[in-house]
Amino acid sequence: MEKPPPEKSGSFSRNGNGNQMDDNPGPAGPESEAVHVRLDCQQPGECEPNSNLEEPSSDPELSLPQVLKDVDRFLESLSTRNDASNNPLDVPNSVESLLEMIQKMITKYDSSAKFGQKQEEDSSFIESLNCISKLINVLGEFPSNSTTASCFNRASTILHLAMSLLDSEFRLILETCSQGNNADLKSPKPLKQSSFSSRQESTYCVIPESKSSEDVEFPAYTSEAISKMNRIATAMISSGYESECCMVYNMVRRNAFSSELDKLGFENISIDDVQRMQWQSLEGVIAMWITVIKHSSSVLFSGERKLCSSIFSEHPSISQRLFCHIALAVAVRFVNFSDAIALTKRSAEKLFKILDMYEALRDLIPFFDDDTCSSECYEELKSEIWAAKGRLGEVAVSIFCDLENSIRRDNGRTPVPSGAVHPLTRYTMNYLKYACEYKDTLEQVFQKHQKMEGFANSNGTVLDIKNGANDDGTPKTSPFSVQLNSIMDLLDENLDMKSKLYRDPALRCIFLMNNGRYILQKIKGSDEIHDMMGDTWCRKRSSDLRQYHKAYTRETWTRLLQCLNHDGLMVNGKLSKTILKERFKMFSTMFDEIHRTQSTWVVSDDQLQSELRISVSAVVTPAYRSFVGRFQQYLASGRQPDKYIKYQPEDIENLIDELFDGNPTSMARRRT
Repeated sequence: MEKPPPEKSGSFSRNGNGNQMDDNPGPAGPESEAVHVRLDCQQPGECEPNSNLEEPSSDPELSLPQVLKDVDRFLESLSTRNDASNNPLDVPNSVESLLEMIQKMITKYDSSAKFGQKQEEDSSFIESLNCISKLINVLGEFPSNSTTASCFNRASTILHLAMSLLDSEFRLILETCSQGNNADLKSPKPLKQSSFSSRQESTYCVIPESKSSEDVEFPAYTSEAISKMNRIATAMISSGYESECCMVYNMVRRNAFSSELDKLGFENISIDDVQRMQWQSLEGVIAMWITVIKHSSSVLFSGERKLCSSIFSEHPSISQRLFCHIALAVAVRFVNFSDAIALTKRSAEKLFKILDMYEALRDLIPFFDDDTCSSECYEELKSEIWAAKGRLGEVAVSIFCDLENSIRRDNGRTPVPSGAVHPLTRYTMNYLKYACEYKDTLEQVFQKHQKMEGFANSNGTVLDIKNGANDDGTPKTSPFSVQLNSIMDLLDENLDMKSKLYRDPALRCIFLMNNGRYILQKIKGSDEIHDMMGDTWCRKRSSDLRQYHKAYTRETWTRLLQCLNHDGLMVNGKLSKTILKERFKMFSTMFDEIHRTQSTWVVSDDQLQSELRISVSAVVTPAYRSFVGRFQQYLASGRQPDKYIKYQPEDIENLIDELFDGNPTSMARRRT
């Protein structure tokens, strides 16, 4: 009959020297329980002598190396026996000597010395424990009623006391050497805008960026402390106390990691709290969440993995498992907040923060995606992050696609005064411009959305998605580019509908020019959106603007120029002064009306405004100068010639330069 394996208890307990220790590390699973040794006597030193033990000799006291050598020979002799049911050889005195030496070491560590102060003594202590652990394993193969039972129990008790000591030292070093890990943050720097205020130019926000791993050291353990913990962990694991060692490490480091997140300003916020918060307040929390994730990826996780690898260098699988459990606990906090944000009411202004969060989780995944992260725990960790990222991506796609509905709903029947750029145009183009700063990210989320649900345009037609550039150089077709083009088409249709609200055809052309120019300038001013729309689209838009320009010139200035036509001035072969006076008077009246009206119109783009004035002046001024130069002499000899020739060519040129300012000017300007 073999000895039963040592029973487990919930914590270490000291029974050998009267000291009591209860670390109470908290609830743990079956693998995290400590050993409870079955004792056959009250105190380790009071075990009844085995009848087969040799009587203590009167030889001089042996040194520790000699004792260890004798015990090793004894263990070797036991390991060569084929039948464990037979009584083993008599236990030599060196075993009892070794146990007494170890107990004295434990007493010394408890009373005055500290583990790690004298490396030579620590090494002897660890070597002795390894020897005792081997002894227990070998003696455990023999029947419980054998002559080795007393020795087995005494050795188990001593080992348990030693492990309790090492457990305390391990915990103490872990807890006391991680002070001062405040992760300072650099000064804020501009990043992508955090929000998009309704139909207004968006401003950039600033959020703090964490220092690089070269600036912040985490965890702040000295090399000496790590070396001590490595020796302790190796000794505990080799002695069968792996679960106790791992339980202490996991508990202390989880708390340290949580404390580090608190220092960075990241707090646990429930879903209910998130739902109640205003978006402006949530933006700040999201910015901090992103900063903490980036800091965790670049500093905290890498530091924790390095610490695990250093302490458990002889046991890589244990190191990986411990780090993964800690990282998973932290990732769950990140994911919980991400899911809470994904459940908030969706609105256009939230898109960019959602994409920032998506990118933060996306950039975190590769850290856990190398060859060293292959366990089931890592798969669970990556699965959690992937799922949270996917939920954010789905929200981003939904918000962006809802922009189409916003354009459709904007069907007001009141025209924008003076033909200015419509607020819908400003809002949509600024929104698209900023959205295209996330072009690569939006391509990813739309591609995934297209794979899950299929992709169709606004008419419901399933689109052929192409990869790479087309043969004619036009941009590739992708789910995001298709959605972008669909929005642009809807905006064009909406603006065309709004242009019909103007009764004056010329003002209708000004409105279309203003909005078309604004759209074109926004696209040309952004490499991202320009790449999405392509040169072909831009050329077509420029062609449309030229057509609007021609239409405006035709509607406004053609009738005016007819006043300067020479036809009809001659009556019976002679110039009719009456008709000539009427022509000059009609020109002045029509020009005054045009000036009075169109000086209140708005062309906000300086280049377009200049182009319009130059083109008008190029058509009107030379024709008027020629007409005045040829026929002014016929009226100069009469009374009040300026009554009919109200403007000189220079006056016309100056007045044209006052068009499209949005401010009425005096119509009573006279030649001086």
